[in-house]
Amino acid sequence: MNTVINGESLLDLIQGQHSELILVDTRSFAEYARGHIPGAINIDLMHFHWFDTSTVGILQFEKQMGLLLNYLGINPSNQVIFYDNISGPNASRGVWLLNYFSHLDSFMLDGGFEIWSKLKYPVEMKTNQYSHSTFNFHTNRTILADLDYVKNCVDKNSQDVVIIDCRSQAEYNGSVARAFHRGHIPKSVNVDWSNNLSNEKFLKFDALARLYSFISKETEVITYCQGGYRAANTYLALKQLGYPNVRMYLGSWGEWGNNPTLPVELN
Repeated sequence: MNTVINGESLLDLIQGQHSELILVDTRSFAEYARGHIPGAINIDLMHFHWFDTSTVGILQFEKQMGLLLNYLGINPSNQVIFYDNISGPNASRGVWLLNYFSHLDSFMLDGGFEIWSKLKYPVEMKTNQYSHSTFNFHTNRTILADLDYVKNCVDKNSQDVVIIDCRSQAEYNGSVARAFHRGHIPKSVNVDWSNNLSNEKFLKFDALARLYSFISKETEVITYCQGGYRAANTYLALKQLGYPNVRMYLGSWGEWGNNPTLPVELN
């Protein structure tokens, strides 16, 4: 599954005036206002954390995110490309979100705005308006893990599931605390999301494959971080490598680590 697009290909789409293209700048509005890729609309996706993966919580998440996609004017016919400053968490979250709503024609700009600028491709400063849609998207819950799903995997100690903690080593081992608990979900393996990148872009395929070579393609993988952004980046990396069964734990440590009844590990 291809999850990224390079700058040259995006430039061709823009210059060809691809009528179904929606380009989403996921950085802050301040960054967007200083210059962005021509035609891009702006939404800072970091404002949309979600730490409640109960049954009601997921239904509310789907309602809010469905409204957001309508707000951005996205329909099934659109090709949607998200970008960040680099191949970063915000843009990754956008692609994962569209995958969750069964829209697979969505990509992250590899290298983001930094690479675009280094290549001296065109930049504009005017604000582009949204074009609203009314489409009702169908969800694909096979790429989302909720708290109960993750807890069940931990309780069973299943050898058929690998849980990847995409946070920094300091967050993983508990020397940095960003929740009630320090540490990590039991049995999880730490692979910092930033290891997916080199010089702002995803690693070359072979290098990325070596990074995750300890995981069989037959294994289910669950990614998590603090709020489901860095974990979305690793989700994209694994899909790029052809892993068929990857879920992102939406609530991540923001949900798990703030629940005093749940088990944690420190090491």
